[in-house]
Amino acid sequence: MMTMRKLLLLIIFATFCSNCQTQPGVLTLSGRAVTPAGNNPGIGRTTSSSEPTSGTEIVAGQRTPLNGTVVDVLTQTPVQAATIFHNGVAMRTAADGKFELKEVDPSKPVLVKASGYRQTSVSVSDSRTLKVALKPFDAKGLYLTHFGVSSKLLRNRVLGLIDETELNAVVIDVKGDRGLLSSRYNIPLAGEIGALKLPTIKDAGAFVADLHQRNIYAIARIVVFKDNILANAKPEWAIIDTRTQKPWMDREELAWVDPFRKEVWEYNIAIAKEAAKAGFDEIQFDYMRFPTDGKLSVAKYSQPNNMENRVKTINTFLETAAKELLPYNVYFSGDVFGYTPWNYNDTDIGQKIEDVAKHLDYLCLMVYPSGYHLGIPGYRNPVQHSREVVYYTLEKAAKRLDGQSKKLRPWLQNFKDYAFDRRPYNGKDIKLQIQACEQARSSGYLLWDPSNKFSHTGDAMKALRPGADQVAGQVAPKPQVVQ
Repeated sequence: MMTMRKLLLLIIFATFCSNCQTQPGVLTLSGRAVTPAGNNPGIGRTTSSSEPTSGTEIVAGQRTPLNGTVVDVLTQTPVQAATIFHNGVAMRTAADGKFELKEVDPSKPVLVKASGYRQTSVSVSDSRTLKVALKPFDAKGLYLTHFGVSSKLLRNRVLGLIDETELNAVVIDVKGDRGLLSSRYNIPLAGEIGALKLPTIKDAGAFVADLHQRNIYAIARIVVFKDNILANAKPEWAIIDTRTQKPWMDREELAWVDPFRKEVWEYNIAIAKEAAKAGFDEIQFDYMRFPTDGKLSVAKYSQPNNMENRVKTINTFLETAAKELLPYNVYFSGDVFGYTPWNYNDTDIGQKIEDVAKHLDYLCLMVYPSGYHLGIPGYRNPVQHSREVVYYTLEKAAKRLDGQSKKLRPWLQNFKDYAFDRRPYNGKDIKLQIQACEQARSSGYLLWDPSNKFSHTGDAMKALRPGADQVAGQVAPKPQVVQ
């Protein structure tokens, strides 16, 4: 027979269970534990509290909507298309900079980023409305290769240029052109296939932290589908040469993996996440395309290689990567051929500028004049018109992106011409390209020198200082044929 004490305990327990069912608990993204970006802020990742405009308090566990506005900290004008991420939900701000979160977990920050600004992490513990102010930021960077970063001479050369000029960013190979990872990231597959055998950065987290101490924005470059190590270790994931039934190779005799294979996507996204955990401010994908050189007629893929399939594959891959990186509040960029804005097909590589840009915070057009083998309309010898080639390509791209010039951050030529008159690309040539970026209002620029010597970069930066000679300060009149 049930005693009064037992009956009372049952009533209390039933009431507790009823409350558990009616009050939702804290939600997590796909059930995974994620370290918020605000826990490890870098140069571009700041942590701030909300600016409350209402006294209504958010209580943990309640489905309370939150209304917010994102503005430019300097002008107080609204920031359109800023990315908002909170509690597993992502959205973009409207033209007036506003957004609404229908369910809020005050134990988690609101992550905010927008092209042309530094990302931030905002607390929402005490208000149902908040105002987020973003600081304008344009990355102006240099590049260090897998082996260049380990050279004290080359590394100090790059860091010295950044310290002495308006340059403020560095691109580091996390996975380089041959598939090697520059640090021992926690990726079992990388260890199995030999991608960790030649690390050049002992501790990636400490390395990035040091860059941030120097106020340097850190970009992690990941070469995606050109991966000699992965292709040879996993030939079933590779593009196959129909003559040999072995992994297909390009003109450099480096093998490529098949862009259609989801396993390849997962491997590269895993690397991107590890780089984000190490503190990099931005993840940059290179060779996120189908190959263009080598004997393409003998390349066999796991799916039919046509424009529809190529475009769908590249877009879905980038969309997947962008979603997976949202909890880390890193920027996501990708390298794209300089001719892409001029072509309305996929350039046979799966890239259409409007489609690719949907998933990227920054579109890094490789506008090297030497790479325009046919020039552009009105300028058939591009190395004689570096500024015009860069400017009109950026202008063309911005038009196709509805004027979003701040989504553009081009790679500029800082190496000897190889296609026309073999000019060394001195300070003036580099300066002309940078001036074109400034005139086109791009979000900074990156300088590419695969030797990492950057011999003439200092001269270019000095020539850009206020009061320096600006004789070549205007782009040539626009020819009628440029459309």
